[in-house]
Amino acid sequence: MNFIAMDFETASAERHSAVSMAIVVVRDNQLVDEFYTLIQPESRFDQRNIAIHGIHPADVAAAPKFPDVWPVIKQFYTANQLVIAHNAPFDNGVLKATLNHYQMATPHYLSLDTVRTSRKLYPQLPNHRLNTVAEALGIDLEHHHNALDDTVAAAKILVTQAEQFGVDPLKAFVKSI
Repeated sequence: MNFIAMDFETASAERHSAVSMAIVVVRDNQLVDEFYTLIQPESRFDQRNIAIHGIHPADVAAAPKFPDVWPVIKQFYTANQLVIAHNAPFDNGVLKATLNHYQMATPHYLSLDTVRTSRKLYPQLPNHRLNTVAEALGIDLEHHHNALDDTVAAAKILVTQAEQFGVDPLKAFVKSI
């Protein structure tokens, strides 16, 4: 399988408030490249979000703003590219809202949500949170809510699902964004 995995962390409930993001490139079921950055949001920080991911305003004071990050990563968001995430509606929403906030064009790409695949393929799990699914599949998730660690775990979840169940059943979960 070839795909890109992504994850965002946000400063607040505002979808355009990305404070960190990661991308992992998977080729032939192998993680071959990764990208991680902090992002300086033009948004307030909520204590609830800080408590989740541990990123404070001071941590991103010197970080790039999203318009400086986008030229580095936009190559991964093309019409025929599969981009996956655990809870993809959230991450796709952050990307779209952030691009809209900066009045940048929204790309079209293929998307797959590993929460949805996990619900279908592992109905016996007590929940389908990233840490629960990763643990059930024996995937190390060192720092949950660290964008890079979450992205790597999501990528490994999809690779494991493809190996256990085959790629064809997973194609039913792909949708165009």
